Amino acid sequence: MKAIIKRFLKEETGVTAIEYGLIAGLIAVAIVGGVSTIGGSLGTMFNNLGSCITSPTTTSGSTSTANPACTAPWK
Repeated sequence: MKAIIKRFLKEETGVTAIEYGLIAGLIAVAIVGGVSTIGGSLGTMFNNLGSCITSPTTTSGSTSTANPACTAPWK
């Protein structure tokens, strides 16, 4: 019985597959974290862009001014 346990502890087959699985899991966590962090600001930016496309200027009485949502977010 001791020989079987020693042989089992020394055996390394399957270790590579486990390592690849862990790496894939860490990459997935990093992607999900990045998307959730950036996602909100990207959504806001695209909403502002859509607002600028539909109404680039606002009118108040007889004057027309630029839509405040039409500022470049990258500046």
